[in-house]
Amino acid sequence: MHYKVNSMNDLHKALGDISSLRKQVARSTEFRGYGPLTLAATSGMALAAAAGQAVWMPHPSGHILSYLAIWIGTAVAATSLIASQTVTRTKRIHSGLADEMLRMAIEQFLPSVLAGALITTVLYLYVPSSLWLLPGIWQIIFSLGVFSSCRFLPRRMVIAGAWYLMTGLICIGCGNARALSPLAMGVPYGAGQLLVAGILYFNAPEHGDED
Repeated sequence: MHYKVNSMNDLHKALGDISSLRKQVARSTEFRGYGPLTLAATSGMALAAAAGQAVWMPHPSGHILSYLAIWIGTAVAATSLIASQTVTRTKRIHSGLADEMLRMAIEQFLPSVLAGALITTVLYLYVPSSLWLLPGIWQIIFSLGVFSSCRFLPRRMVIAGAWYLMTGLICIGCGNARALSPLAMGVPYGAGQLLVAGILYFNAPEHGDED
């Protein structure tokens, strides 16, 4: 009986060591689960949303619910597209480390997503006069997620983080209703996602690595 207990303890310890080793390997491996073409597609989604806002909502400050619906809906659609493709791509490229790599990617961006959702809710419910700050806040929070992910993405990804930080600050500096212009979201995310896609594409071992 004592021998069996020791054997079980040794087995659990070995499994724990293997799990720790897999996590260490995952943290030292560049994540290649984000597909350049998919991220480029989200750039098009941002530009399409901006064009739609310009046509159907020339005065967004008077239709804030519709404004939020357009951009939150676009964000949800883009996130769903990226998530579904990332899971498939990660399992193909990272194989046995796929679960660890996916978990790591989620851990880097999830705090930013939650922070953005909570700030949006609080401003809408309690400080509606400050809702014009949202485009800038969204971009700054997104930049923090990009910066947080830089440690397992190509080093040049810091440029994309700096882009979103800069555009977010510019949006806040615009002040009041001008920050709700279609350009305030379309240009930062349209150009920013293309920048991210370009960095990933030219950093890939083979340019034809997209599904």
